[in-house]
Amino acid sequence: MIKRYVAAAVAVLAATTLVSGASATPGETPGNGWLLPDLRQAPVGCPGGYGGDPAVCVDWDVCMVEDATAPNGPCVTTGRIGAVRLRFTSSEDNVGDGPLLLYAHRDGTDVPTMTVRQAFQNSADGSVPRTFGAAQRDTTTYAYYEPARSHQHWHLMGFERYRLRTPGGQELVADRKNGFCLGDRYDSHDAVTLPGLPHRGDAVALARYLRGNMCGHHNPLARDVVLGISVGKGDDYRHDVDFQWLDITAVPSGVYDLVNTVNADRTLLETDYANNSSSVAISLRWPGGARTTPEVITAPPEVRLLRSCPGRASCASGDG
Repeated sequence: MIKRYVAAAVAVLAATTLVSGASATPGETPGNGWLLPDLRQAPVGCPGGYGGDPAVCVDWDVCMVEDATAPNGPCVTTGRIGAVRLRFTSSEDNVGDGPLLLYAHRDGTDVPTMTVRQAFQNSADGSVPRTFGAAQRDTTTYAYYEPARSHQHWHLMGFERYRLRTPGGQELVADRKNGFCLGDRYDSHDAVTLPGLPHRGDAVALARYLRGNMCGHHNPLARDVVLGISVGKGDDYRHDVDFQWLDITAVPSGVYDLVNTVNADRTLLETDYANNSSSVAISLRWPGGARTTPEVITAPPEVRLLRSCPGRASCASGDG
């Protein structure tokens, strides 16, 4: 991987010899020799790696907070209510032929963000590019250092987006969280069936590194960072993490789609984009049969999960 990664992971790589493969020109289209990832949006509100009925997942809730500006304010039941949030866990699996591997780099510490390139495993010899310069493809995204106490590491921007929509597709609420530190956090529920699982050389070394990847934790002066997800692994953000919510304070009673989409702008190259969204249909009802938000909020709206639709960007069509 990048020199910084090799130095930091020397103990992990001691028993593994990395093979340097030829790299393509950054920005070129994929060739037959590239093993591409496939990012699959997991069911909304389910823990990472869950393979059961998504309709019974409970990794979501409704949280009233006093301070509407706090990214992770404590949930309260009394007092002044500043905002009502729908919180949910969101997870993404890599079920492709090769790892998702991203190298972020900046030339100096005076530059606030890092440029990001995507690297691909070579199908012929299994090698993986080791540096930002050897990564085969430019992207339009970037990385920045998040100083908040619960993060203090480098985030990839725009990796995933959250939306609340009407059954007709009108967007009512958009996310505020769009920075992510990517690593191998769990096994996908179908990992053992995937032919692209790491089994030798570079892919195994990369997987060992990504297992504990903290994206330059406590290192705002870093000039290089590695982010990624191995085949058969996933990255999740629990519902109690900063900005892992949508503000539903002003949303009227009704039926809606909560949609999670990974790689929404398709800046990252994949084998398949059809599985990049998952959604749930929810019913939201304010107390007392109110159509709109009460002037003074004393209780949260009742939110019920009507159904879960993994792999689909729409779930509430036909409900009212």
